Amino acid sequence: MRTYIVLLGAPGAGKGTQAKLLSEKLNYPHISTGDLFRENLKNQTELGKKAQVYMNAGQLVPDDVTIEMVKERIANPDCANGAILDGFPRTTAQAEAFDSMLFDAFQASVTCVPCIEVDAEKLIERLSARWVCPDGHVFHAIFNPEKEKGICDICGKGLYQRDDDKVETVKKRLEVYQTQTAPLIAYYQEQGILRSIDGDQTIEQVGADILRVIDDAMSKSCGGRSRE
Repeated sequence: MRTYIVLLGAPGAGKGTQAKLLSEKLNYPHISTGDLFRENLKNQTELGKKAQVYMNAGQLVPDDVTIEMVKERIANPDCANGAILDGFPRTTAQAEAFDSMLFDAFQASVTCVPCIEVDAEKLIERLSARWVCPDGHVFHAIFNPEKEKGICDICGKGLYQRDDDKVETVKKRLEVYQTQTAPLIAYYQEQGILRSIDGDQTIEQVGADILRVIDDAMSKSCGGRSRE
């Protein structure tokens, strides 16, 4: 049986971190759309070239290009038992296309959708606390603060904040996420596979909660047999 886990969560909720940890524990590949784009662009694949045209024009890459990248990736041998998806789908249109793809190719469906929930104010605090130096060393005022305020511990150069990490930009990113993802959450709720996860815990606690809901979903889909 193939297992497909779709991780949802706003920017700063920690879904990328959790996806990597899940991949290690469950031995399913972690598929990030960001990584897929970078890989296709770097290798100048046909899909990468198509995506580049839109990106160069400052436009969003169309769903059909993104979906085709995902389709090619999950057809690889390492995805024979399933995968953990991070950053896809982002919209109900993508979710519907993904469902059709899984059914047509593998007679499979999404197993579980853990949604990591964190209060908006805390997300803003997390995302706007990142600072970098000109050499690319990253610090975080909450999780990884520099020893001397405003100075890189490694190279001694001054730290600055990227535009993407400024409060105003962070708020806009969260607004876009809420607009895009609210219908997606409803879509998976209607299917009965969405599970809310309290993201305002330690990384270990969040990971344990996600594993618990995945285990429960896999048990049900296997007729009561746990993955253990």
